[in-house]
Amino acid sequence: MRIACVILAAISLAACSQFVGDNRQNVPLPKALIDRMAAIGSSPSEPMVVRLFKETSELEVWKRTTSGSYALLKTYEICKWSGALGPKIREGDYQSPEGFYDVTPGLMNPKSSYWLSFNVGFPNKFDQAWGRTGTNLMIHGDCKSVGCYAMTDEGIKEIYAMARETFKGGNRSFQLQLLPFRMSEANMAANAASPHLAFWENLKEGTDAFEATRQPPTWDVCERRYIFNKGAPGSQPLDPSGACPVSMSTFQAGAF
Repeated sequence: MRIACVILAAISLAACSQFVGDNRQNVPLPKALIDRMAAIGSSPSEPMVVRLFKETSELEVWKRTTSGSYALLKTYEICKWSGALGPKIREGDYQSPEGFYDVTPGLMNPKSSYWLSFNVGFPNKFDQAWGRTGTNLMIHGDCKSVGCYAMTDEGIKEIYAMARETFKGGNRSFQLQLLPFRMSEANMAANAASPHLAFWENLKEGTDAFEATRQPPTWDVCERRYIFNKGAPGSQPLDPSGACPVSMSTFQAGAF
């Protein structure tokens, strides 16, 4: 009887330990990934940028290096995304969003039902200016999507850990670029008949700035369009539906 009780107690303790010890949000970065950061002149605490490309199902993580510019650290395969090329319009359209977003610590979700996740920040002020709706749009694990970008569990472990470490380094956010495809002239020409072309041309302004400078562009919204690298540090946010300042108003309004 005593032996049976000891065995039962041991089983109960093991079960409790497994539950209490589920510390997935704090799993350390793999040494190989830290070594890769060092090889490009970066470290876990440095700022990062995440770029996603629907058409090729790729997610890139870029890190700031000792030169001050950003370098590509690693590319992950997106396991699944929803809908077609083009932005998310409304709740329930099963469409993965596109645009520029800033992920803050408050958008991290360590208790996700899909292993780990973080909210992309949809709808941002651009989406809101167009009346677009949707909730809980995430990048997560478990390879299932009904509007999110789903990674493998192994992939989201690393991406989540890199975000965690960049926040620990004192960075208040990281930029997320959700893109339909690589914004080359050839790809733009191939999609010239799309009703989303004006929207994509606007996104291309931001991706062109990133590729030219290897720095994440600052962004804001006015006249219901993205404006990149226009605001002075500390300047007041723009009214997303209001007129752009004269120096910025070079855009003829179109249907995004």
